Amino acid sequence: MTKTIGIICGSLRKNSYNRIIAQALTEMDDSVEFRWIEINDLPLFNEDLEISGDPETVSSFKSAIRDVDGIMIVSPEYNSGIPGVLKNALDWASRPAKSSVLSKKPVGIIGATPGGMGTAFAQIQTRQILEAMQAHVLPFQKVLISQVHEKIDSEQQVLTDEKTKRYLQRYLQQFMNWIDHIPTLE
Repeated sequence: MTKTIGIICGSLRKNSYNRIIAQALTEMDDSVEFRWIEINDLPLFNEDLEISGDPETVSSFKSAIRDVDGIMIVSPEYNSGIPGVLKNALDWASRPAKSSVLSKKPVGIIGATPGGMGTAFAQIQTRQILEAMQAHVLPFQKVLISQVHEKIDSEQQVLTDEKTKRYLQRYLQQFMNWIDHIPTLE
């Protein structure tokens, strides 16, 4: 049975390094259906907006998450932390608290940056947020792509570094296995 993976990019930038990495991921396994889940049109999270029901963009966003087998978050790190747009999207996805669309959903986290430490701090924060939402984040595995600008062709918008491609391929395989073997406690 074909698995469907939703991809959320934590950067809104047109030529985002992380979008290039996410696109490379979608080309690594023909047996997987990838769906982009965009966050750029989500309003700022505000409980007052929920009073009369979620705005249409939020409803569509939550439906897109609900309709996939797993979520892959591919995000940069800004100021040693999670980008505001990604935090906003996760806040919307966390509602309602007891039945969030990310509750029990398998999630993988990937990040790329021109810096030397990858996206370690942002990934720690993202994991903490997802754990609070009771998402099933792939444990023990991290994809921290540093010096990403040296691993892509900016003009062609493609990942060129073979070592990084192999690393992403292994992570994707581990994530697919995670989806099939997530431990459940009832």
